[in-house]
Amino acid sequence: MIDGFIEQIQRPDWTAALYRHIELAGLAVIVGILVSIPLAVAVSRSPRLALVAINITNLGRGIPDLALLAFFLVFLGIGFWTAEMALILISIPPILINTITGLNQVDPRVIDAARGMGLSGRQVLTGVRLPLAAPIIFAGIRTSAVQVVAGATLATFVGGGGLGDFIVEGFSGFNYATMFAGAIPVAVLAIATELTFGGLERLSTPKGLRIARKKGR
Repeated sequence: MIDGFIEQIQRPDWTAALYRHIELAGLAVIVGILVSIPLAVAVSRSPRLALVAINITNLGRGIPDLALLAFFLVFLGIGFWTAEMALILISIPPILINTITGLNQVDPRVIDAARGMGLSGRQVLTGVRLPLAAPIIFAGIRTSAVQVVAGATLATFVGGGGLGDFIVEGFSGFNYATMFAGAIPVAVLAIATELTFGGLERLSTPKGLRIARKKGR
């Protein structure tokens, strides 16, 4: 089994599949961040809009990943962008919801104090609200990234490539070495993503909040 696994990961197309998997997931998360955070900032100014955005996003989370792939398959056909568009939609909800939540949880007294010091609305956003909300935002990005890394395995069903090709190939031929050559790297990527963004989440927490949390314990 081990020899077969090593043989599979030495295949030239395995390296290409790994790079494609990272490309699919990485691009989806980046676009998800670029879409979700500005949108969350915009709607967070109105409690009603924020509530509507969260409810619509939560409804969207209930759509199965395969259904999204099938939807884009109708319009884009087989290929990379069909999988990518579905992954982008998968990436948005956790980031959007966490960003709205994080921004709305900033203590209004802190915001009033910043305004009292003469800070503009933009300065309050970039210097107070976003830094204080950063840990929650990074938690959303972490959740999104892990979901996208796992979901990218489904890209194989629309010709998007990735490590899912090896999982399907191994499953259809009852070749466990080939299956594990796809499944194990996906698991490693998901764990690495979790640890990386978990570290960024801790680093993004302002020192004052870290001290307050320690005292609270």
